Amino acid sequence: MSAFISVLLFGMTRDLTGHSSVLVPIHEPTRVGDLLSQLHQDYPALAGLRTLLVAVNGEYAEVDQEIGPTDEIALIPPVSGG
Repeated sequence: MSAFISVLLFGMTRDLTGHSSVLVPIHEPTRVGDLLSQLHQDYPALAGLRTLLVAVNGEYAEVDQEIGPTDEIALIPPVSGG
């Protein structure tokens, strides 16, 4: 079954895509790694980031975590500063 998942973008990920959020088509069931692959395909500039964390429902997620259309997904880009 196909569905869409909303992904919130912050910092550099927002700058690279030109959006603060995007809707990504997914096939259920799907995993964080599948979502990242789709995002890299749709927005190749994201693939250039050396570090990119994904939060699912406010918790950091591993690439093998299953996700669905009702989950809140956020991309957390690398940060610098002191």
